[in-house]
Amino acid sequence: MQMLSALGKARYIPLLILFTLAIMQSCRKNPQDMTDQELAEAISSKDIYQELLSQAGEAGINTQKFETKDTIAPVFALLEEIAFGHKPTIRFTQKRMRADTALIRNAAEELARGQSVEKVMEQLEPVFPVYHNLKIHYDRLLKSNKKDSAAYVAQTLNAYRWIRRQIQGAPRFVMVNIRGAYLTAMDSAGKNVLTMRTVVGKRDTPTPTIDTYATSIVTHPYWNVPKSIAIKEIFPKAAADPEYLTRNRIQVIGKDGQAINPEELEWGDLTADQFPYRFRQETGEDNSLGLLKVEIKNPLAIYLHDTNARYLFKSNQRWRSHGCVRVQKPTDLANYMAGTQLLDSDFMTEPDSVSHPPKWHKLKVRVPVFLLYLPADCNEKGDLMYFPDVYKREAPNA
Repeated sequence: MQMLSALGKARYIPLLILFTLAIMQSCRKNPQDMTDQELAEAISSKDIYQELLSQAGEAGINTQKFETKDTIAPVFALLEEIAFGHKPTIRFTQKRMRADTALIRNAAEELARGQSVEKVMEQLEPVFPVYHNLKIHYDRLLKSNKKDSAAYVAQTLNAYRWIRRQIQGAPRFVMVNIRGAYLTAMDSAGKNVLTMRTVVGKRDTPTPTIDTYATSIVTHPYWNVPKSIAIKEIFPKAAADPEYLTRNRIQVIGKDGQAINPEELEWGDLTADQFPYRFRQETGEDNSLGLLKVEIKNPLAIYLHDTNARYLFKSNQRWRSHGCVRVQKPTDLANYMAGTQLLDSDFMTEPDSVSHPPKWHKLKVRVPVFLLYLPADCNEKGDLMYFPDVYKREAPNA
């Protein structure tokens, strides 16, 4: 009887185990109800964090700074890096955007639930086609042991993650690669809509790296000559040649904003350093800014503009400006930035014998603009391209 009793009890052992597991499962906290600290602890205790580090490394991220310390891994810092990168070397940033914490939090919850790292990475990383292609090339270069080339690609991968952070909510954005002297205009998903050549700064007058946004399109702009150019170039020529200013349609502007007759000035008594006026070139096709200017928010007097020297776009040596960015297709760029047909296709070919007054077209939405110094990028076909270090700057670090 005792044997039968023992056998009878044994029949209930599997049920008891299932019941215990059910109780344990019901007591386990839902990831959605966990604090960030609890999520970090839950993910740190799993091999899944090591897999996350591995896949982050395949995206060009330096994972050493995200290694586990004191048993708890910096889970949220790594997830933010995967999604939004870190700030590249940029001289001026108008505003650093906050990371989308809801996206990062959701990724952590999915990992805690047991979702695959691959799926979580897909949710986190930029969907830009160029980013996807760069990752493919990065993996290929690592497998070929071409570490220096891979480091260039890693730098650009981070730049696109940073762009993704900065464009949150914007319907489109513009990126100028100073090293490559070209511009790409993309939609919010990173689809390449417009590509053109640019002319950027010379080595001794480099185009600065900038992260900002466009504010307006100006047709028939004046060229308010920057002080550095006025002192070094315009003043000596004006003082030596009485006809120089008239020939180049350059006005002398007083402190009251009114034009002054240059023939009334005693040029022999003036010096470039003590010149109390400024120079302004009249609007028109001969204007150094051409027929169109895109104003971007920055304190460095940098903007995108047309040019009266359009032949320069045919050259592969396009580091020729004083720092501003001359664009090959100004009308197309203006229309894309405005999100509408702002200018007719024949705007650039209209006869310009008369000086038109400038006209400002304020953009209805902010269009992020990035002037970056990228050593590598992909073209529309997905081919990897490298660019010369025209300004002889330091080696890249991702």
